[in-house]
Amino acid sequence: MRKSYLSSISAIAILATGLASPALGQDQDARKDATAATTAANAELLNELPFDDTSDFENAKRGLIAPLPTDMIEGQDGNAVWNPQQYDFITEGGEAPDTVNPSLWRQSQLINISGLFEVVPDGIYQIRNLDLSNMTILEGEEGITVVDPLVSEETARVALELYYEHRGRKPVKAVIYTHSHVDHYGGVRGVVDEADVESGDVKIYAPEGFLEAAVAENVFAGNAMSRRASYMYGNLLPADEKGQVGAGLGTTTSAGTVTLIPPTDIISETGHTETIDGLTYEFLMAPGSEAPAEMLWYVREYKAIEAAEDVTHTLHNTYSLRGAKIREPLPWSKYINTALQMWGDEAEVIFAQHHWPTWGNENVVELMESQRDLYRYINDQTLHMVNQGMTMREIADAFELPESLANVWANRGYYGSIYHNVAATYVLYLGWFSGNPATLHELPPEEASQKYVEFMGGADAIIEKAKQSYEQGEYRWVAQVLNHVVFADPDNQAAKDLEADALEQLGYQAESGPWRNFYLTGAKELRDGVEELPTPNTASPDTVRAMTPEMFFDYLSIRLDSGAAANAEITLNVDLGNEGGQYVLELQNGVLNNTADTQADDADATLTLSRDTLNRMILGEATAPDLVSSGDIQLEGEATKLEELVSYLGTFEFWFGIVTP
Repeated sequence: MRKSYLSSISAIAILATGLASPALGQDQDARKDATAATTAANAELLNELPFDDTSDFENAKRGLIAPLPTDMIEGQDGNAVWNPQQYDFITEGGEAPDTVNPSLWRQSQLINISGLFEVVPDGIYQIRNLDLSNMTILEGEEGITVVDPLVSEETARVALELYYEHRGRKPVKAVIYTHSHVDHYGGVRGVVDEADVESGDVKIYAPEGFLEAAVAENVFAGNAMSRRASYMYGNLLPADEKGQVGAGLGTTTSAGTVTLIPPTDIISETGHTETIDGLTYEFLMAPGSEAPAEMLWYVREYKAIEAAEDVTHTLHNTYSLRGAKIREPLPWSKYINTALQMWGDEAEVIFAQHHWPTWGNENVVELMESQRDLYRYINDQTLHMVNQGMTMREIADAFELPESLANVWANRGYYGSIYHNVAATYVLYLGWFSGNPATLHELPPEEASQKYVEFMGGADAIIEKAKQSYEQGEYRWVAQVLNHVVFADPDNQAAKDLEADALEQLGYQAESGPWRNFYLTGAKELRDGVEELPTPNTASPDTVRAMTPEMFFDYLSIRLDSGAAANAEITLNVDLGNEGGQYVLELQNGVLNNTADTQADDADATLTLSRDTLNRMILGEATAPDLVSSGDIQLEGEATKLEELVSYLGTFEFWFGIVTP
């Protein structure tokens, strides 16, 4: 099986892989049942939350035109891309198993309601649960506009065909990317042909900064993000009552071909109005909310608010557990407030690119006000507690929403969570340091763990005490203390097994889909070791092609083995012609700088090549020496300097340990 890590196949090489579905590889016998403590903790929620409110189920089923096709969606090589039946064990109305938080089970029932839905008669339609996100289709005067064509080309193509089957075949006149996350653009080649985009027959709209954000987030820290995403989305877990039951935002990610066609039209100002296929769109820019580049809009003819991912039926992430730049809850809240001021008086429906719509002006305003106040409360009260001298974990552990917000289903932490969003808000304003100098320069985990274990009387003594804590239902503490034993002695299987048991119970209790997936995947890794199974990696060929030369050269510097290159001095001119421009690469002090629009007189070598040739090297389709030999790269000067630079480029192993050193 091909490994999902970034490899230096050539001078400028990235191994690009797609997304993969949850894998069945866990020893089923290793998984435990819910303990009495877990069953009791889950039961408490049944009395605390308004489970008798079924309005979400009514809205989630409203307008159903047709169910999804039941056949497995496969890629060109026969690989499984999407199984529409993998969550059939989640049935509406069924009681939550003891191994699943009942609030998360309710959310999983809702996001498993699938098919083609009518949002506005003869106007707006959605295909739901054919991927992590929704695909929305707006009918215009001459054709249709597709919003956010899912993660994969294959699922997007099936979604469009389902629409055509029931609404007739109409030409795609435009595509809109609401924001820069892969589940909102990756399937674009499944709905349009790039030739039609290049000819001007199809326009692609996106918010300002879209391309840079989409590429940078998926490449610069992409290896670590993708490895952690394998935890977050439960890609290594079986889909069942003791495994993956959804991600809170949607069920899971598809496993097909991630594509990207650059936008033709950029939206950059709030209040900008655009007529697209006869419909009037008024835009609201929301950068730095749920994504670095994001926008909402209003379709006047349909009195409909497209909320992108800023108003959904969950507390969203202001920090993603896969790793990402922290998102700011205060601007997020203000964007929702602006949307209310712009469109709240007349909107009759609000829909997003996850979950289900809300209809009726009063209901629309109520949802938006609640979500606005949710993000504002997180921002303001975190800072209120900061200014009382509380630290990050003290605040996150003590933080509570008022009942008026906490008992709203759309505000529950199915994807984000109060704890990690509040902790992120602390870091956003104050950084990682608590102010206590004892925490300023702590020992690294392995060294500290060895000393913790020694101070606490050795591994055997800790395990015995941890067993007692486990029996008392103190799973957070068991996981915390045994983590030290595991990092001090990674071969201590008794410690790993007991920590796995504790993580598993925490997973069974988690209301957040990503928290559940993190806990259960950690338990699996402790029991079975690091297994190289299919999992997401978003550095797809189209993403690589969309990189500017500057982004690519910046990425080379990230890959540089600075220790090996500490004393090296290399200067290379790179000429990409009229299409790509000229750059100077300068290696010194263990850093590879790049400067655009110039060439160095004293360069060790000059490389002249096209952007297409650069892409072929980036994608590992050809090596630099072969391209030099073929004449695709013209090299003047010292060829050994190029070879030397290549020798300093390290590789990133994808399957690094997360719960072990």
